[in-house]
Amino acid sequence: MGGAPAIASVVDLFYQRVLADPQLVGYFAATDLTRLKRHQVQLVSQVMGGPVSYEGPSLAAAHAGRDIQADDFGRVVEHLITSLHAHEVRRDIIDRVVEALATTRDDVVAH
Repeated sequence: MGGAPAIASVVDLFYQRVLADPQLVGYFAATDLTRLKRHQVQLVSQVMGGPVSYEGPSLAAAHAGRDIQADDFGRVVEHLITSLHAHEVRRDIIDRVVEALATTRDDVVAH
């Protein structure tokens, strides 16, 4: 995918898109975006099989109490896919990311 700089660039574009989305921006009102981006880079790197591993809180703990709805989760996934396409990431890698995200849905979406 291009290593850490490419992943950081994808994550930057992803958060630009998410924060510009009126449906999603409220979830990030009191969030330390620098820390969040660092964790996201680690998470994407780990999904891609890179040497970096995610060291943040569990996804369930990080999203607990945020009342994230299924359609909001879907919009976030769409923004990530769009950001990956904008960086001309190969389809097989995008598919791997989508598969990994699908396994996190229950940890993120409110029950």
